[in-house]
Amino acid sequence: MAAVAVDPVLRRARLGVTLIFMTNGMVWANLAPRFPEIRTNLGLSYGQFGIAVMFSGFGALTFGLAAAAIIRRFSSARVGLVGMTLMSLAAVIAVMVPNGYLFAAAFFVLGAIDSFVDVAQNAHGLRVQREYKRTIINAFHGMWSVGAVIGGLTAAAAAGLGISVPVHLAIVAVLLTGVNIYAYTLLLKGPDTEPEEIVDASSEPQRRGFPRVPGRVWLMVGALSLIAISGAWVEDAAISWSASYLHDELHAGATVAAFGFVALMAMHFVGRMIGDGLIDRFGQRLVTRVGGIITAVGMGVALMWPSIPLTIVGFGLAGLGVATTIPVAMHVADELPGFRHGTGLTILSWVLRFGFMLSPVVVGAIADADSLRTGLSLVVVAGVVVAVLAQVLSPRRNTHALESASPEPHAAP
Repeated sequence: MAAVAVDPVLRRARLGVTLIFMTNGMVWANLAPRFPEIRTNLGLSYGQFGIAVMFSGFGALTFGLAAAAIIRRFSSARVGLVGMTLMSLAAVIAVMVPNGYLFAAAFFVLGAIDSFVDVAQNAHGLRVQREYKRTIINAFHGMWSVGAVIGGLTAAAAAGLGISVPVHLAIVAVLLTGVNIYAYTLLLKGPDTEPEEIVDASSEPQRRGFPRVPGRVWLMVGALSLIAISGAWVEDAAISWSASYLHDELHAGATVAAFGFVALMAMHFVGRMIGDGLIDRFGQRLVTRVGGIITAVGMGVALMWPSIPLTIVGFGLAGLGVATTIPVAMHVADELPGFRHGTGLTILSWVLRFGFMLSPVVVGAIADADSLRTGLSLVVVAGVVVAVLAQVLSPRRNTHALESASPEPHAAP
């Protein structure tokens, strides 16, 4: 079997995108396990803290739709570098403020910046994927999960050692900025180009504006958005609430409380590393549907019989179940007919932020009214939604990828 040669430029670009995804995950992961400490220091209830965290989604909603135009103007590579540098700085500022109002304002800025980074890293990753001519986008998202696991473990260690949150985040910001400067040197040069299959004379008239986009395409955008939002609600359950649930209701220590988040992100990584191959072999629909079922059952069992070990396992299964959900939705949205390059992806990313914005508020309000355990039942609902809406995804296998992975009778040894 002859290995398919990959241009070294593409290999370097893949590494560069991988580093951006990893460091993006590390920013949020270094914050999340320390949320109980931050909330206590600010003197906020669950509901108040949920509203403050919501402002990250509000910032993304406010500025996120400008991402496609900014990327077309400055390139996804430059937007990724500048965005990640500013995002790391914003995280430091967020943990240094003295009250909930300024914390909410800092999170507004953090979310706005992250919305640009999110579209930039996915746009560049999809650009590299098109050149590779096989599915690799889930691997990029898997490396976000690796970054999240590293960040979660770092935060757990910092909390256990008694390192103050501002000092902890400042050290992380310096390291991540250096990594992103290096990553920038590896990325593809020049402006971002549109997929060849979309750019042709017959499609040009309808790509000039939304009015020419068929109604069925807008329905597809809606379904993809709900799939992505459901995946986001599962992720946010770990980011915003897993440490608080384990610490406050199950009485885990500060270090152990971080492992709900770490478990979800670790299994996120596993799911995304095997996700590309599974999708090529079994199709988007089956993989996504089975994932939704795993999420609903895994977290449902953990909430029915609450304990520290079972809760950590439940978060891990939830992470495995939705591992490919957001990457698949972004991939399909990026190739929808009728939109200019980056527009479908930007719309989905913008709506996804709306889901992230609502999640902490809803869970926080339920927690104040009843308990965090009840609030986290929304993870089960999200898994069911993913399983049902997977019907809109493609059932086809990627036969091109499967054939290229099979021995070729005339291949050189």
